[in-house]
Amino acid sequence: MRRHTDQVAVTEMRPSGREAQPEDYTGPGLGLRRAAAIFSRTFSARVLAPLVLVFAGVRIALGGWSRWDAVVLAAILGLQPFTEWVIHVTVLHWKPRTIGRLTVDPLGARRHRQHHRDPKVLGLVLVPRPVLIATCLAQVPFYLLVAPTVRLAFMAMLVSSAMYLTYEWTHFLIHSTYRPRSRYYRYVYRAHRLHHFRNEKYWFGVTVHVADHAFRTFPAKDAVPVSDTAFSLGVGDSR
Repeated sequence: MRRHTDQVAVTEMRPSGREAQPEDYTGPGLGLRRAAAIFSRTFSARVLAPLVLVFAGVRIALGGWSRWDAVVLAAILGLQPFTEWVIHVTVLHWKPRTIGRLTVDPLGARRHRQHHRDPKVLGLVLVPRPVLIATCLAQVPFYLLVAPTVRLAFMAMLVSSAMYLTYEWTHFLIHSTYRPRSRYYRYVYRAHRLHHFRNEKYWFGVTVHVADHAFRTFPAKDAVPVSDTAFSLGVGDSR
């Protein structure tokens, strides 16, 4: 029996303003333009896209461009594969732990288990709204504290938010019925589908798989068995 709890955004908004039913996302013949139109009405897109524009505007207004902006850009892009890998392994695949009378089971992990159980449900594909809001807000004081200048802090916010948006769009697209055409998208599409439907212990990247190759979690398809826990992540029933 499929679970339908915690589905804050199982039905997102159509471009026309009406609710988008699951068939809009998983129906046959979904084109890239239609997929982009549906994505543009999701909570993630409506938060992250304006945020990218705001940070870009602030960074441009501050001026004083230097080679350090390029360093910040390169550093965040270079860390992105490892950030995705670590978060996926340690946060999203977290198993509930009991400490005394307290059960530690974060929202992100709970929602991700639901996503594995029902990979086609749009509301379970995207980052949960409370998590999205919290991470977007937290980056502002974080970068203002760690960056040597305000200019570089806003550069970091801009790049991080742009990558966040790219992650959400890529994950959204992979789980839709849109079929990959470019060679690179076929590569990430196939790897993520293997993570869901063959073995959840491998292929942790979404937008890029450098960390999977570095940590040897990108095997050949037939090199690993089909997992009995790919849908449940080892917690509760598989369906």
